[in-house]
Amino acid sequence: MQGVSLFIDGEFIQSQTDQWIEVTNPATQAVLAKAPCATESEMKRAYESARQAFEIWKETPVSERARLMMRYQALLKEHHDELAEILSQETGKTFEDAKGDVWRGIEVVEHAANIPSLMMGETVENVAREIDSYSYIQPLGVCAGITPFNFPAMIPLWMFPLAIACGNTFILKPSEQDPLTPMRLAELFVEAGAPKGVLQVLHGAKQQVDFLLDHPDIRAISFVGSVPVGQYIYETGTRNMKRVQSFAGAKNHMVIMPDADKQQVINNLVGASVGAAGQRCMAISVAVFVGQAREWIPELKEAMSQVRPGAWNDAGASYGPVISAKAKTRIEHLIQQGVDEGASLDLDGRGCVVEGYPDGHWIGPTLFSGVTTDMAIYREEIFGPVLACMEVESLQDAVELINQSPYGNGTSIFTSSGGAARRFQHAIQVGQVGINIPIPVPLPFFSFTGWKGSFYGDQHAYGKQAVRFYTETKTVTARWFTSEPVSGPNFSIQMR
Repeated sequence: MQGVSLFIDGEFIQSQTDQWIEVTNPATQAVLAKAPCATESEMKRAYESARQAFEIWKETPVSERARLMMRYQALLKEHHDELAEILSQETGKTFEDAKGDVWRGIEVVEHAANIPSLMMGETVENVAREIDSYSYIQPLGVCAGITPFNFPAMIPLWMFPLAIACGNTFILKPSEQDPLTPMRLAELFVEAGAPKGVLQVLHGAKQQVDFLLDHPDIRAISFVGSVPVGQYIYETGTRNMKRVQSFAGAKNHMVIMPDADKQQVINNLVGASVGAAGQRCMAISVAVFVGQAREWIPELKEAMSQVRPGAWNDAGASYGPVISAKAKTRIEHLIQQGVDEGASLDLDGRGCVVEGYPDGHWIGPTLFSGVTTDMAIYREEIFGPVLACMEVESLQDAVELINQSPYGNGTSIFTSSGGAARRFQHAIQVGQVGINIPIPVPLPFFSFTGWKGSFYGDQHAYGKQAVRFYTETKTVTARWFTSEPVSGPNFSIQMR
């Protein structure tokens, strides 16, 4: 059985731990590898390497850091399909979905290659007589990232390329459920010419996360994951005086106006709700039908019933298995809870069978109607291929419904009315809004901007906000004397 390496001080090493976590293919239960829980001494060594590397890396010209990212994105493109296949094996994603995961990460690396312009400060001449002020953007030091199972390429690439391009060094703790993809990312980073120590990769579970949270000299923590863990990361990290960006849960609503194109609505809603087995933080899990649009639910059911899950290399499969037996059990429990609480189960994905894969964690497309806000299937993030349908009378009712949700990751509206779209985007209390686009994930030159209970922190992922997160500003006020002073001592704060 393959033991996943740690990446410490520029070397891929086998851990000396006695605690290992099996990495399995969720479609077959075949054990792909075992991931180590890094020991205390290994974690300390990783930090010390990152600390020492920072002293050199921060002095590296920003143009050289940009060229590293250019070489890295070229290698990621060259190995794009290879990465997608590794990712498919350990997550169960279909090959096409896995390729999208890799590509969205590559786009962030391309953005990181623009780091010289993103690190530019500001200047004002003559803020007072013969006095100038200007600012520099400087790196923080050692930063760390904790990433989830559902995007093992994209989300690590949200974090370490931008942090390192800014002049920091970085410790990555990827999900223990699918560490093979992040390790291949690290190998390609080395091949691109990354200096020793700028990136470390540790594996493990809560003990390893706590090491990063509690270490007094790790300056910033980036996290993507569930609500309870996200709250714990934010509370612990900030209590330890760190910068924290913590992306947590979601309950994304899609509003369907009766003037929308019906077929476009159905096609987009099916893909956005069950794609990736619903294991996306931006998946649409609630469809809000306004007025007469409720009449489209039977056609939505028919479209969803044609969707089937399957193995990663099945070209006809729409999505793969959920990540684990535990996840499957939880999703099925919530489906039963929906039935028990009075929702209409129009399409039941429990008991799904995929020929040739009897041990896979399969859940078929699942559709509820008649859902109300007091039901568990509405309140909780299911993280499975389950869509809840709700009905309201007006756009205002839909806006109020969404704004009362504790989450604010993403939302969308389908309509042919520019006025309705404008009212919606202005009034909605959600960070990412799609207009006739079901999953409005921004490109990297914008930022990923969840609100409310979907995000804890101040600066969001990638884009300009990530550069601000991984840096701090130093402002200089300077005067160079060209003549003798014309007056005596100045005892006030005023410059003259």
